[in-house]
Amino acid sequence: MTTTLDSGASLRRPTLNRPTIAVAVLLVVACAAPFQLAPFRVFQLTLVLVYAIALMGLNLLIGYTGQISLGHGAFFAVGAYTAAIMQHHWEMPHLTTLPVALAVTFLLGLGLGIPALRLRGPYLALVTLAIAVFLGPLLKRFSSVTGGSMGLTLSKPAPPAWTGLAEDQWLYFLALAITVVFALLVVGLLRSRVGRALKAVRDNESAAETMGVRLSWYKSLAFAWSAMLAGAAGCVNTWVIGFVSPDSFTSTLSITLLAGIVVGGLGSTWGPLLGGAFTLYVPTLSQDLNQAAPGVLFGLLIIVIMYVAPTGLAGLVGRTRRLVHPLLTRKKK
Repeated sequence: MTTTLDSGASLRRPTLNRPTIAVAVLLVVACAAPFQLAPFRVFQLTLVLVYAIALMGLNLLIGYTGQISLGHGAFFAVGAYTAAIMQHHWEMPHLTTLPVALAVTFLLGLGLGIPALRLRGPYLALVTLAIAVFLGPLLKRFSSVTGGSMGLTLSKPAPPAWTGLAEDQWLYFLALAITVVFALLVVGLLRSRVGRALKAVRDNESAAETMGVRLSWYKSLAFAWSAMLAGAAGCVNTWVIGFVSPDSFTSTLSITLLAGIVVGGLGSTWGPLLGGAFTLYVPTLSQDLNQAAPGVLFGLLIIVIMYVAPTGLAGLVGRTRRLVHPLLTRKKK
């Protein structure tokens, strides 16, 4: 009888699955990294997290709703300039700029998402690209507010004395904390009824509408949430860089973000993080070759990855794991 109860208790004992263990290990490594790396490497990792936040939004829009956007660099810029203007003109604390940047870009995304409902595919991509193209000249025109072509130079968040952290380490942990919070929110959203509705819209709009899904409502919300995440990334980027300029937010940024999420893996949990690393490190590592190398290598790697792994780096990792796991299991037997 005792044995039976013990075995029943053991069956009810909670167990950790592999994704949970992988996330826990990754967080431990992420927390230890800034104490083991040089300041410049910590700065690079911080920018990877910034890009990952923006790519979460783009993944939500394209990977889970099926809407194509080439204008997310504009939302990135709006979030960056919202934070910069609040700091430069009103001397607002850094952390107070984040909720304002979220609200501004959410409303902007919602406002642009409603008229975009009539468009899809390349037509929607063209309209969003137009937004990214004209935003730069618009920022230069209002120089009294935005600093014009010269931009705005800002202070960076100073680490509290009680932390004992250097500035680069403090910025990294701020970016890491914000990334984790948004990742949890996105995962929770996708597992909810709303997430299932977004996936239904992506897979078959007619079938989703038949099942009672309000297409216009969910598409508009997805666009707004996606813009909000891009704005959050822009705000954190302003803290990390300490400078904003219209030339930093050209249409190339929008195309780079799109390439990053496609390479990372559309519709995957790890796609934004892998895409952020690809977006930062490929141009950086090839910069030493010559001035043309980053663009050339970036393009060639996109072609190679799309050929080898059509579902992106996240899909390639998953496929490799499924191939290796049976081999390891056989060896143990």
